[in-house]
Amino acid sequence: MLSVSLGPLALPVAPLILLLSVWVAASVAGRLVAPESRAKAENTVWYALLLGMLAARLGYVLPIAALYLATPWTLLDLRDGGWLAPAGLAGGAAWLAWRAWQWPAARRALGLAALTGVTLWGGASAVVWWADGGTARPQAPAVMLTEAATGQVRSLPDVIRGQPAVVNLWASWCGPCRIEMPDLAAAQLREPGVRFIFVNQGESAQVIQTYLQRAGLTLQNVWMDNTSSLGPAVGSQGLPTTLFFDARGRLVDAHFGVINPAALQAKIQSLK
Repeated sequence: MLSVSLGPLALPVAPLILLLSVWVAASVAGRLVAPESRAKAENTVWYALLLGMLAARLGYVLPIAALYLATPWTLLDLRDGGWLAPAGLAGGAAWLAWRAWQWPAARRALGLAALTGVTLWGGASAVVWWADGGTARPQAPAVMLTEAATGQVRSLPDVIRGQPAVVNLWASWCGPCRIEMPDLAAAQLREPGVRFIFVNQGESAQVIQTYLQRAGLTLQNVWMDNTSSLGPAVGSQGLPTTLFFDARGRLVDAHFGVINPAALQAKIQSLK
């Protein structure tokens, strides 16, 4: 499950689980100390989140630093989903341990808060992982697509055709889709060994062609999902969504929201 809908908004699931877990943990810490220290205990837990996120970001970026240094601003683009969870847990735990050592009266509160937060985060993440199929890599859903250029109708697995594939779900009215489209178009030219498939959601061939001409984009493999069925089939309720399939047509990674050039290249390298 990549995202959930809240009215007109589609929100990524993973950050929601993390924020809810930390909020509960902070509440536990605040309730287990003296009233005058409640705010201090809660803030200590929120600081653990911030330091953990910094550690998780560094843990992800450092091994592939060359990709990010090519476009340095992407180091700060947290929308790319580039986090290393073990590094984040270690960073947050180190902060809480240090604060507990400094503040003996709050050791029990901070310890129980950490246990609560990790349990909630791990349990909820495991439920989502299990609902998404666990270790089994799901096959590309057999959603029927119509090629914008020719009008031929084929299923997504047939369009992938035994080659690693990047499948981008988009629409011309979607601002974030327009932001990332030039980077996807450039990657399509740069990576001939990977099939890029642009699946428009619910728009006509004329609308698609008009948008591509105005944007100055030349794309291959532009298809239409007339019923907007592919997103729900992979657990995404919003746009843009980018899916990564191996040569056997198995979904190996997915990203909801704008994907920057560095993160896209990292996922493509992993895919190959």
